[in-house]
Amino acid sequence: MAKDKGKQYIYIVQSSKELTKCKIGKTNNLERRLNEYNNMTGKSKDNVYQYLMTCEVKDMAALENDIKYTFITLREEKSKEMSHLQNSVSFANGYAVSSLTAAKHALLRGKNFKTEVLKFHQNYFFNTHWFNEYVKFIKSHNMFTKEIYVKTETKKEITKIVIKTKPSLKERGVLENVNMKKAQKVKNDEFYTRYEDIEKELPLYNKKIWLNKTVFCNCDDAVGGDDNRTSAFALYFIKNFKELGLKKLICTHYVSNVDLFYEGPKGYIFTKFGYREIDYKKEYPEHYDGSFENPLSIKILNEEADIVCTNPPFSKIHDYWDLLIKSKKKFIIISQESNCVTTYFIKYFQNKTLWAGFNDIRWFYTPKKELTRAAAFWFTNVKITKRIKEKNLKIMKLKDIPEKYKKYDDNGILLVDYCYIPSDYSKKIAVSTTPILSGILEKGYKIVNEKTYHPVFGNKSGFSRVLIQKI
Repeated sequence: MAKDKGKQYIYIVQSSKELTKCKIGKTNNLERRLNEYNNMTGKSKDNVYQYLMTCEVKDMAALENDIKYTFITLREEKSKEMSHLQNSVSFANGYAVSSLTAAKHALLRGKNFKTEVLKFHQNYFFNTHWFNEYVKFIKSHNMFTKEIYVKTETKKEITKIVIKTKPSLKERGVLENVNMKKAQKVKNDEFYTRYEDIEKELPLYNKKIWLNKTVFCNCDDAVGGDDNRTSAFALYFIKNFKELGLKKLICTHYVSNVDLFYEGPKGYIFTKFGYREIDYKKEYPEHYDGSFENPLSIKILNEEADIVCTNPPFSKIHDYWDLLIKSKKKFIIISQESNCVTTYFIKYFQNKTLWAGFNDIRWFYTPKKELTRAAAFWFTNVKITKRIKEKNLKIMKLKDIPEKYKKYDDNGILLVDYCYIPSDYSKKIAVSTTPILSGILEKGYKIVNEKTYHPVFGNKSGFSRVLIQKI
């Protein structure tokens, strides 16, 4: 095939052994560049590089620099340690030509110079969401000309450029039937938060709470492989890292014996200078499973975190809250809506250790990527202003409350429903979850019993409530 003289390309390439990252680079010759990757010194034969996206551009250097600036939080930190060498490298006709200093560094290491330069190409954090964001940015850039698809035919050992087509699962190395078989072994008993619910809640808090803070998402897979299982918390904070002024984002997640999504690394650290995988072999003890109750996760919680944001597993909710409350950290957490009428949690509402956030949540994803309904709410110890659900409260004189929404049980306790609250009643009142979640404890009322109250009518016990009283 004839050489494309004068043409410039931007590419996204990925190693079959590093599925949590990709490289974004520039070249004048796509075929040669891919061959260089696949013939690097020290690379194993089963480690194959493939292009995920390639395109022709007007000015590859300008576009590459804009990519670096825009996605700086998603660039791997260790790949920037050699930035002084990278800055001395210029590309000409598809090959890297270095200054004498860079060449000496490469020769002193006893490595092939082209191999050394290729390692300087930036590693970027990879999952489906962020890959789509990289592609979207590149295609919308004024230097973008057209997208092409480079297909490698390994049997003939040649590389050719063809019109863009969508790579098949086989070409991407993904066996769908394997994923399905593994999915069947996983219990469908945990819920994953939708991005839209996070985007609805978190902007309602004062933006200053995030400034120069370390956010810890200790039940969140930052990698994922599609939007249904990638942590929506991780996506939100990475996407808004600069706007919120975060200092650091740490994401850890539990990896079970059945690694459904080939998750691999169990944690990532993101800063304004880039990201890195947590090096468990060097930094942390053996057999770290990424769970929130692991000693290492507890250490991160106590020593590094400023604010904790996550959706902890409902099946371990008491264990999670024990650690969280003990840490005395700020938090914005998703949990069961019924917490505020449950004996375990009532004491925390009573002593104002936590209170309701702004919104309820009704839909989640299961591990099988199916939507499921569940009654959940946001809970926090961050100051709430302009509470949205406060409008639900109907505070009025007892005589003005419709009869069908008030009654007394066999113990003589007044029960009120539909968020009606008597303003002139000094005795105990049994209320359901809604008034607590709507902010009644900020309206001159307090919880007066640490235990769940079950109304009694004859031989029957009513739904769980909590006892409040006017202050």
